[in-house]
Amino acid sequence: MENIQIVLVETTHPGNIGAAARAMKTMGLSHLRLVQPKLFPCAEATARAAGADDILANTQIFESYEESLRDCHLILGTSARHRSIAWPILTPKASVEKAFSCPGKVAIVFGRESSGLTNQELELCHYLVQIPTKTTFSSLNVASAVQILAYELRCADLAKSPATLPERVEIAKSVPASAEEMALFYQHLEQTLIDIDFLDPKKPRRLMRRLHRLFNRVQLIDSEVSILRGILTAAQTQCEKRMDYE
Repeated sequence: MENIQIVLVETTHPGNIGAAARAMKTMGLSHLRLVQPKLFPCAEATARAAGADDILANTQIFESYEESLRDCHLILGTSARHRSIAWPILTPKASVEKAFSCPGKVAIVFGRESSGLTNQELELCHYLVQIPTKTTFSSLNVASAVQILAYELRCADLAKSPATLPERVEIAKSVPASAEEMALFYQHLEQTLIDIDFLDPKKPRRLMRRLHRLFNRVQLIDSEVSILRGILTAAQTQCEKRMDYE
């Protein structure tokens, strides 16, 4: 499970960071990333880690959400809230299956204690993971949520058998595009849509958000992103020629 990255976004209480580290270590996870934590390092985090000091010591801290995901090829965002635009939703068990089928780095992202992840942050996620809590009281402590996902990962890891290895090697030939590659693609796509007068930058509505959802659901691989960007470049070139002709 060396490719699994647990990402905590703007965690307010340092105790939750320590508890998350403890939850990770008990289940065999070791890579923790923090995005703008309010207070870290902190004695309270160390105390709540209860022996998972090595995970805290090796924790990576990032100034931006995007930077924390730049080298990840599959991004799973956890959320308890329903969104106005439908998101591809997975159960914890199904999300773990997706994680184990990805040969590249996988980020499992947990949002703020008070408000979770924003819609803009979810746009970088391929799937939304929802823990099936009671509908009338769905608020779950962030460290508890980490423990649940970590447990599912541990169970899946223990269930692996040599018979599944050839299939995993075959999957490895098609690595999903990284978050950085997808960000560049979305920038290129948006500019091209503006160039061909399909998107009005003054009235964008939710077009780009819906396109994020579409391509994240497909999970493009490197070669597919290159093909699509080639098409976008060709469209821009033709648009420039038409303008020169006119």
